[in-house]
Amino acid sequence: MSVARITTVTFSSSEAANVASSSYADNAPSDFPEAEQLIGVIVDENKLVAVTLYADHDAMERATSSRKKVLDANKEVLSVDTMVGSVEINHSN
Repeated sequence: MSVARITTVTFSSSEAANVASSSYADNAPSDFPEAEQLIGVIVDENKLVAVTLYADHDAMERATSSRKKVLDANKEVLSVDTMVGSVEINHSN
């Protein structure tokens, strides 16, 4: 069963969130090659929510070092909140 890692990152400003969102869109496919699906959403102007689906927990764990590298490189990050769970539905039209 697929697993999802949902990460909410709060940035120091809306500008920093926009830069991070653009970078995520450009680089996430190569930074997280085992991801089945990548979704990035800007909320509350200075928050980015990233939802990443992986085939299994092991695939998600292999991506952890890349995730840490991406987060540690951005000095505008104020906080990071992460949740992990099993994917119950993954529908697209």
